[in-house]
Amino acid sequence: MRLRHLLLCLLCLAWLDIRSIAIAESAAPPIDSPGLHLLEEMQTVITNLAESTKPSVVNLIPISGTGRGRELPLERAPNASGSGSGVVIDAEGYIITNNHVIGDATELEVRFSDRSKLIAHVVGKDPDTDLAVLKVAAGHPLPSAKFGDSSTVRVGQWVLAVGNPFGLDRTVTLGVVSGIGRENINLSRYENFIQTDASINPGNSGGPLFNLRGEIIGINTAIINFAQGIGFAIPSNMAKQIFQQLLAQGRVTRGWLGVGIQSLTVELARKFGVNEGAGVLVNEVFETDPAAAAGIKPGDILTRIDDTVIDTPNRLSRVVAGLPPGTTTKVEIVRDQQRLVLDISLVERRDQTVATSLPQTHIQTPQARTEINIGLDVQDLTPSLADKFKLSESRGVLITKVEPSSLAQAEGIHEGDLIKEVNRVDVGSVGEFNGVISNIRPGETVLLRLLREKRAFYVVLKSTNP
Repeated sequence: MRLRHLLLCLLCLAWLDIRSIAIAESAAPPIDSPGLHLLEEMQTVITNLAESTKPSVVNLIPISGTGRGRELPLERAPNASGSGSGVVIDAEGYIITNNHVIGDATELEVRFSDRSKLIAHVVGKDPDTDLAVLKVAAGHPLPSAKFGDSSTVRVGQWVLAVGNPFGLDRTVTLGVVSGIGRENINLSRYENFIQTDASINPGNSGGPLFNLRGEIIGINTAIINFAQGIGFAIPSNMAKQIFQQLLAQGRVTRGWLGVGIQSLTVELARKFGVNEGAGVLVNEVFETDPAAAAGIKPGDILTRIDDTVIDTPNRLSRVVAGLPPGTTTKVEIVRDQQRLVLDISLVERRDQTVATSLPQTHIQTPQARTEINIGLDVQDLTPSLADKFKLSESRGVLITKVEPSSLAQAEGIHEGDLIKEVNRVDVGSVGEFNGVISNIRPGETVLLRLLREKRAFYVVLKSTNP
């Protein structure tokens, strides 16, 4: 409130000074003006903030193993400058940083602002959020910083980034929050970044992003190469939750719902009778998992988890993963344009490797064409083809050819994809497939549910004359 008051006063005084200059014309503004005093007071607020926060920021150098480093070389000279930053968040010596800063190291050299050095061991790390926790034994309380509430962060607010870019210890940069809730940056599995224009450079990774109260609101983690003023920080609320789990058990456990999901495009939203972005589309439900036990089905639109609106797949994954296994949560879905609320008890998430692409292999086999054209040739699935395309299904309609330059090709359909549904109707053979297709007129859209290895997804195609 004090800073906001100062800013308002400064704007008012600046306007008065300009008006006085206009009236006096040639009269120069006084050197010792009230506006200058306010600027100096604001400057003092920033410098005091920098001085109070710098001692909690440390320089980290891996000793054993290698740092993977998104921003730095894999190999380092023995006396090279620091590889990353961290921040002490507990006077007993707990430090939080990025996972990519420590890489495979089990011990790191920690350099403090008073030039002292200690050896830290790794308490735990979480590659899915790119966070890690270290511990040093100092024998005395260390300068530390506290987490702030990142849910209150607003675009335009001032922030301070502190770190060790290029080995320049405890460099301070001032900027603003440029954006919040940034996802799909492809830096980690669970993304909800704060974007800032406070200068962040190689070596800043793992360092804190402070608000004007000296509270940590983010952990600086990445920059966009060849861009200026585009940096990203992991929100403090996420970092705090990960820190608490790593401290308590050395690893992170996450809730698991047991569904495959995708975004609701304009075409998909029309086929399911909902608005674009009004939830996420369930394209697969895994047997024996919580969603299947609760009755969720492929084609359901998941719109809310407890009180949180779900509008992107990333948000659903992040919200569910943030809930402890065993939690019973209320899941709102839309099925056939009807809203349902289900109580689902989450289990612990299991790491699963899901393939997202298949080789474009031409198949010399008998093929079937339909009375309308959707840019695909199909045939019944055989055991040898199921083995070739890593499909666990015993029957189905296999895509054997995708016409070049067709809408099917533009939608990313591949040879080897298995058609499971046509317009929400299950199809297990070419005969069943043709039976559904025969009721579709040229120009109508066709909703397909496809299986690629172990990943299911929906696409919408437009039918034409053959």
